[in-house]
Amino acid sequence: MSDPLEWETLDESVAYSCPGFDVIHEEVRLPDGTETEFDYAREPPAAVILPFTPEGEVVLIEEWRHAVKRVNRGLPAGSMEPDEDMETAARRELAEETGYEADRVENLTTAEPANGLLDVVHHYFVAHDCEPTAEKDLDFNESIRVTTADWDALLEEVQSGEIRDGRTALGVLRYALST
Repeated sequence: MSDPLEWETLDESVAYSCPGFDVIHEEVRLPDGTETEFDYAREPPAAVILPFTPEGEVVLIEEWRHAVKRVNRGLPAGSMEPDEDMETAARRELAEETGYEADRVENLTTAEPANGLLDVVHHYFVAHDCEPTAEKDLDFNESIRVTTADWDALLEEVQSGEIRDGRTALGVLRYALST
């Protein structure tokens, strides 16, 4: 039996497609019978990595984010490839964006960061004993600088609002609550 809050999709089409996501247009029927339209972004699942060096530093990236017109400081992350398992995606994204490789990777949590606007699911991982042993392999549209931060300082930056990236805030706070 369906939930009485569930919307019925009458028709679906891709309104716009670009590298990284599609905009989906749906005609829907609301629970009260009203017919209307709804648009959202469809993205592949993503891996978000909280990488620790053997010394306990956190590996971060600084990346230009054009939508907010500033450099964003946060955790490495990226979309999973088709038929790729989550841990493989986490290890690949960590190496591609930072040049670091992890000795051990463990699942932290899974979240839907903005499920009113997009259907993406983020799978969070903690990467342990990360060393800069790989070649970075950035996508054509990635402008990234790699940095490290002390864990306590990073946690303070998230708590104070200095770090505004939602993926990073969620990963750092979730890890802080689990330790």
